[in-house]
Amino acid sequence: PTLKVIDIRACADVAHRKQKGVLVAVDNTFMSPYFQRPMSLGADICVSSATKYINGHSDVLLGLVSVNRDDLYERLKFLQIHLGAVPSPFDCFLCNRGLKTLHIRMKLHFQNGLAVAKFLETHPRVEKVIYPGLASHPQYHVMQKQCTGVSGMVSFCIKGKKENAVAFLKNLKM
Repeated sequence: PTLKVIDIRACADVAHRKQKGVLVAVDNTFMSPYFQRPMSLGADICVSSATKYINGHSDVLLGLVSVNRDDLYERLKFLQIHLGAVPSPFDCFLCNRGLKTLHIRMKLHFQNGLAVAKFLETHPRVEKVIYPGLASHPQYHVMQKQCTGVSGMVSFCIKGKKENAVAFLKNLKM
């Protein structure tokens, strides 16, 4: 993941001022509603994969869509009813179970992600670390302005040629 951070409020201000009817949609999967609230920043639509952080147990396949207008809600509700995109009660139960520990898990994801990113940033074989929680991230100031933390997603580039990256992956133990 490129982990680019967009200034949601600035984007929404421009989109809503320039052209009537333009919608601002945000994929909030990596941040979760615990760290970022796109609707309060001016977004019209917020989507998240509940399969990942929100559920937290990898035992449900579910997505979430939030909207801030009645007309958008009615359009999505129509599609949901006619396309059959309705989660089972058990999937909802599983997702609700995950929500109860979201705050604990996200705090730990942030602590661990930051620790890993800082370690990688000082490693001699790592060329670049991409993590919005690091001051070296290009949009660090935006993240601080609109988020209360960062998830555990970290990207990095290995120094050298393709062979170096292949060697790293072959020796990776999970």
